[in-house]
Amino acid sequence: MADTMQFDLVSPERKLLSAQVKSVQIPGAAGDMTAMPNHAPTITTLRPGILTVETENGTEEFVVTGGFAEIGDSLSVLAERALPRGDVDQATYESMVDEAHAAYEKTKEAFPNEPGPVDEAVKLLMDMVAVGTHIGLDPKQPSI
Repeated sequence: MADTMQFDLVSPERKLLSAQVKSVQIPGAAGDMTAMPNHAPTITTLRPGILTVETENGTEEFVVTGGFAEIGDSLSVLAERALPRGDVDQATYESMVDEAHAAYEKTKEAFPNEPGPVDEAVKLLMDMVAVGTHIGLDPKQPSI
């Protein structure tokens, strides 16, 4: 089984997947990456995006909103929120964008003269908007 590794995807609500996998494409905050067996030990934070898991039985995709991934002999992803791609319809997607927009507004109020935190909140919001385009939904364009 040297060509697979143990993978676990967990959100606060539930464990979404525990399987032997060939690779996992991770939407990392510092850039996308692909983890495969024998990957160098790494910890990375996640940005909103699509987590793509290649198992021996096919490919599965999950929409994640943040969290982190720990890569070692196995790979564990602890997501702030994760849903199977098939479970994300237009209404669910729009509520996720609305949550990201509310977080942006809150950050803008809390840090009125500090562009760093506000810029980070805008990036997270725009990443969430991009998820809709990627999975074939009508992108919701909130005002910034």
